[in-house]
Amino acid sequence: MGIRGELFSTKVTVENRTYFFNIKENRMGDVFLNIVESKKMESQEFDRHAIVLFKDDMKEFLTGLDKALHFMEKSLQKREVEARSRRTEATKRATTGDPKKRVVISRKDDPEAPKKTEHHVSGKLHVVARKRTPKSDK
Repeated sequence: MGIRGELFSTKVTVENRTYFFNIKENRMGDVFLNIVESKKMESQEFDRHAIVLFKDDMKEFLTGLDKALHFMEKSLQKREVEARSRRTEATKRATTGDPKKRVVISRKDDPEAPKKTEHHVSGKLHVVARKRTPKSDK
């Protein structure tokens, strides 16, 4: 047995946070999972939060975690479909108007979308007049 009853320990670092997953045993012989989140603060100190889960509670904890992750996944998919639908509807509304205008859609809410033009001011639909080129007389 390791320091302070540690049986197993591993860590995961994500950006500015570190998560420790420690399996420990207390003086009574009970085995539990200790999850610690550590985040470095501006003052060079660490902000630490811990969760302790005993083996008897693990099944219920994992069920709740699974439900939360499932909801998060469905919610993200739903929001992506809604955003795609809004962009499609906005394009249809804008293109059914004056054919001499071009549609510029700003996707500020979608950081992965490529920028189409320099007219990205907000997350709203912008209709900008198309530049006219003078006809040459031949």
